[in-house]
Formats: sequence, C-alpha cells, structure tokens
Amino acid sequence: MTGRDQAADAAGRPGLVVDVSLSYGATRIAAAFDVRPGHPLAIIGPNGAGKSSIIAAVAGLVPLDAGEVSIGSRRVDALPPERRRVGVVFQDYVLFPHLSVRDNVAFAARMRGSRAAARAAAEPWLERYDLVGLADRLPSELSGGQRQRAALARALAADPDVLLLDEPMSALDVEVRDEMRAELATHVREFGGATVLVTHSPADAATLADSVLVLEGGAVTQRGTLAELRAAPATPYVRRMLAASDA
Repeated sequence: MTGRDQAADAAGRPGLVVDVSLSYGATRIAAAFDVRPGHPLAIIGPNGAGKSSIIAAVAGLVPLDAGEVSIGSRRVDALPPERRRVGVVFQDYVLFPHLSVRDNVAFAARMRGSRAAARAAAEPWLERYDLVGLADRLPSELSGGQRQRAALARALAADPDVLLLDEPMSALDVEVRDEMRAELATHVREFGGATVLVTHSPADAATLADSVLVLEGGAVTQRGTLAELRAAPATPYVRRMLAASDA
C-alpha cells in the first residue's frame, strides 16, 4: 500500500509520503518515497549525497523547488515548520544551550501555554528518558548519550506525527555507540509513527530501520531491506559500503 491510501495504521497514526525536488549547492536532489508508521526508513549514502537536505525539507527547514510532502491526508509542504507536527533530532542535537534539560523538553508545550504548565507536561518525558536527575543541568553539563536522550525527549514531547533523526549516532564516542544505538532503537519502536533516519552507517540502518533508501549524488539508486541490498547491490557504492560493514 503506497501513497495517501497508506495514510494511517490501525492505531490511527499517519504515514509519510515524500516526492520532492530541491537544490543543495550545486547538487540537484530528487527523491520519492513513503514511510509506513511503525516501519522506520533509513536514508543512507555518501557525504554530500543530499540525505540531510531531504529530511530538512520534510521538516520545512529548506524550501522545495517542486513536489510535495504529505503526512497522512494532510499536505504539509506549504505549512511552516511549527504546523507540520514533525519532530527532529539533529546531528549535534541542537539543544538550547541557555535552557535547562527540563526547559528544553518543555519547549514545545511552552509555545502553547504557561511555563508552569509546560514544565508539568515535561515531567513524564523526563521520567521516560531517565532525565529526572539531570533536569536542572544545562546541555553543556551532559554526556553525549544524555544529550541524545534530551533531544529525543524534546522532539517527542511535541507529540509529532513524524520523527526525523539526522545522523543521531555521529556525535557519540565510539565506545558508547552500540549501547546508545540499541537504546535509541527501543525508543523509536515505542514511538510507532513514521520515522526517517539519515545515516552513512549500515549498523545504524540494521538496528534502527526496517528498510533502506540509498541516495547517491542527489538521486535514489536503490531501496529495500539490507538483506535485499546485499543480495543484489545496484551500484558500486552499495557494494563497497556493505563489504566494508561486513569486514
């Protein structure tokens, strides 16, 4: 089932449909794909392929040259970011440096009401992501894994329909990546909505996503499961990437 007909699962969560063209410097990017709720998609490719630009376009952070973005039955590409119901965890997490963890997580609710109400709304998320003891700290006082949890809590506290993860493991020390990757996978499964992960790592894709879309030079060159890509790599890049990951 594809397109807007796959808009929602049995729990009523909407899917994501993307068919866009945009420019990133001299690179022209064109991609069309859909993401079912509860079935995360990894966009994987070399540096400069346009991976992060695509999810920035879905979030409304960069303009489209053409095309559309739909979440369920809502076409959102003409809407400002704050009306799209999209949560984003950026590569370096982009927590507000002058706000405590509690106020970072409460940010979305603060835009809709009082500070006291927003802080109260943040408490369940602080508990869920084991941040209660860190709630009064500034982001600069957190470890990489703690910042990742805080950024994820902030994104999900906004009650998004779509979750976008831009290289979420790259800011972590190598020693903790496996542990944090498994922890993040649990949180993504609990979210259960349409999730898109940008990565250059097959290990991230294997743990966090059900299927993979390969982007090279701004164009989609293959889509499937990692097993399908291994069985029939469509390009030399895919072959080299998977060979390196298996080494």
